[in-house]
Amino acid sequence: MTKKQKNMLARIIAASVLYAVLLILEARGVFTETGFSAAALLAFMIPYLTIGWDIVYKAFRGIAGGQVFDENFLMTLATFGAFGVGEYSEAVAVMLFYQVGELFQNYAVTRSRQSIADLMDICPEYANIEEDGQIKQVEPDDVAVGDIIIVKAGERIPLDGVVVDGESMVDTSALTGESVPRRAEAGSEIISGCVNGSGVLRIRVTREFDDSTVARILELVENASSKKAQVENFITRFARYYTPAVVCAALCLALVPPLLLGGGFGEWLKRACIFLVISCPCALVISVPLSFFGGIGAASKRGVLVKGSNYLEALAEMETIVFDKTGTLTKGEFKVTQIRPEGMGEEELLELAALAELYSTHPIAESVRESCRSAGLGDRLNAERVGDAKELSGQGIRARIDGHEILAGNGKLMEEFQIPYQECRDIGTVIYLAKDGAFAGSILIADSVKEEAGEAIRRLKACGVRKTVMLTGDRRAAGEAVASRLGIDEAFTELLPAGKVEKVEELLAQMSGKSRLAFVGDGINDAPVLSRADIGIAMGSMGSDAAIEAADIVLMDDNPAKIAAVVNIARKTLSIVRQNIIFALAVKALVLLFGALGLANMWEAVFADVGVSVIAILNAMRTLRIKE
Repeated sequence: MTKKQKNMLARIIAASVLYAVLLILEARGVFTETGFSAAALLAFMIPYLTIGWDIVYKAFRGIAGGQVFDENFLMTLATFGAFGVGEYSEAVAVMLFYQVGELFQNYAVTRSRQSIADLMDICPEYANIEEDGQIKQVEPDDVAVGDIIIVKAGERIPLDGVVVDGESMVDTSALTGESVPRRAEAGSEIISGCVNGSGVLRIRVTREFDDSTVARILELVENASSKKAQVENFITRFARYYTPAVVCAALCLALVPPLLLGGGFGEWLKRACIFLVISCPCALVISVPLSFFGGIGAASKRGVLVKGSNYLEALAEMETIVFDKTGTLTKGEFKVTQIRPEGMGEEELLELAALAELYSTHPIAESVRESCRSAGLGDRLNAERVGDAKELSGQGIRARIDGHEILAGNGKLMEEFQIPYQECRDIGTVIYLAKDGAFAGSILIADSVKEEAGEAIRRLKACGVRKTVMLTGDRRAAGEAVASRLGIDEAFTELLPAGKVEKVEELLAQMSGKSRLAFVGDGINDAPVLSRADIGIAMGSMGSDAAIEAADIVLMDDNPAKIAAVVNIARKTLSIVRQNIIFALAVKALVLLFGALGLANMWEAVFADVGVSVIAILNAMRTLRIKE
């Protein structure tokens, strides 16, 4: 419990004790039972101000600032009206129970923030660097790319980098939600925000702190609350017009009947006060944002970052999901499995392919270079041998190597330059090579499907997703083989980046009503598609910066099976939101009618306000306990 909550609880207890004493005195006839009693007014003002001085202060501050119609104003007006008609005990009761509801609200918000607060703890406080043989602590912002930092056992890794020395088990649970530590050793890429387990690691920094994984995560979390769901925006607009309307209605209820029907104003003023207490929109204004915040918190516990409640709402309505293949459904761990030369040796063909792909960062290019090094040809990968290298989007690379024009890419590249080639029909990604306009052979690179990919598709279909689609730049045979193995409904292959956008546009045009489309990808080429889809989902661990920036939801451990869990969270969150709206409006409408007719007293009004708020808040807190 926070200090603020403890102070509030102390005030509630103190006011409750004073209130109980005054009720006993009133019951024994110490105060006059009819008419105005100065002694009773002064006595009941003590517990009233003990519990409600901040509400009264906020109400008058709002009036002075031009923000009149809020719950503080309603509570102050209603309780002052109750004092005005001699209902002293009821005035104190309204404020006391209202503050009890506020305490429940604060506690619920604290609970729902906790998982995100835990995530905020990943921010490192310092980094260790070595100077003159001594370890010195510096701000992470002061460490440059290329610097070597030292992370001791138990310390949080402050910056992204590559391990140059040491071996340890790294706890990634704060980022990915996975409890099993990962091994880190020389050559391993490592991300900031994780906790080093047992050994000392020396890490070469590859990103400045502002561009690091931990900095990007914190920025996403901080901005999440600014992106509201449609139902949240509706509630905000509703409260803006609803509150002035009920104040005017209460004023009419206090003045019009006695003026038209005659008689005293006291009874109608009392009904107006009851009307005001009942009409306070706390249950909706508090519980709806709280439900979404709890849903985002529940997702973050599973290592999934949702950038706003609007995306959680859209995910609940998602019926079509589109996957990129490489790095999303497959591991992106490519290995050369076949080398088929034409007119030259295998080593020469592999060497030419590795030199052509020397500057490419694509996983396929890295697999070719790694195969070349494994074959003992690493010393031949000299950048001085390569000139005029140019990447042809969606086709491959054109380069000059040792004075020869080399083409390395897919079948479209061969066709573009009108080079006859021997097509490889085996499953995998094929690089065709040509030397000085003549076909030189092909290299087959195979990728393995993620263990979780099949489970991801099954769970998505089980939770109501109607259509699964895969988009890939791979050949038809390779793409359709993966789609068939995973049970994906449709597969579109041999697509350029622009072709993926076009396919998503076509799928969006086929949709109707409130149904939404999600796209899941990880590469820089996926950024345009992530932006175009209703919901963009990016792989955060190994995904590119551009993909993560363009996405609406980020999977921190690249496990596609977690998408179904977040869909389940989103749908249950939206269900809880609807329950709260229907429940709150129904109870309030009923008791408002009774209050206007004089059939509801102040205690029933308190239940219609505080009781409904507490029940709605407790219901909203269920989002934190949503199971997969």
